[in-house]
Amino acid sequence: MTTAHWQAIIFDFDGVVVESGDIKTQAFADLYHAYGETVMAEVARYHKLNGGMSRYQKFHYFQQHLLAKPPLTPDEEQYLDRRFSELVVEAVIASETVPGAAELIRNEAARIPLFIASGTPEVELNTIVMRRGLASYFTGVRGSPTPKHMLIADILSTHSFTPERVLMIGDALIDYQSAKHNNVAFLGRVRSGDENPFPTHVDTVPDLSSLLA
Repeated sequence: MTTAHWQAIIFDFDGVVVESGDIKTQAFADLYHAYGETVMAEVARYHKLNGGMSRYQKFHYFQQHLLAKPPLTPDEEQYLDRRFSELVVEAVIASETVPGAAELIRNEAARIPLFIASGTPEVELNTIVMRRGLASYFTGVRGSPTPKHMLIADILSTHSFTPERVLMIGDALIDYQSAKHNNVAFLGRVRSGDENPFPTHVDTVPDLSSLLA
């Protein structure tokens, strides 16, 4: 796949730009350490099955369906959010870059607008992108609590792009579903050794090196 055709590229962040997927899986498990190993394992499993979903949606799911507790209060949600951020932000900033991602971003930013659409909270995401020295390459860095399909829709409408000429690169099923919802082209990143979450017809790459000219 070449990139010459595209008017813009939208990147998911975790697992597409940076190798931070395992960091966040461990952080979710650690957050529920007090409930024992069985709960921790189920938390990690659910997180991996629902990559790209907002952490807030996961907190509420765990509270009601896994812990069988009353719905989270706003204060409880804020506490979990704060603890999760403490566990992941510095680790994500220090994590390895997905092979090919840094060079692809530098090359394409000189040619077309680039965007990030992530399930990470937007303020936190912008901090990470800035601290990694990537902010100047992106026209927009968007995150939760806005759902991903709406983030993509906002990018398309704000910049009057032709959906079929915009490429979304993601590593989770929700990325593919959000791109399809907006008639945006999609490329899946599946790390070597990981299970492919996408339908069989979806093009995938093990990293972004193959997109370099």
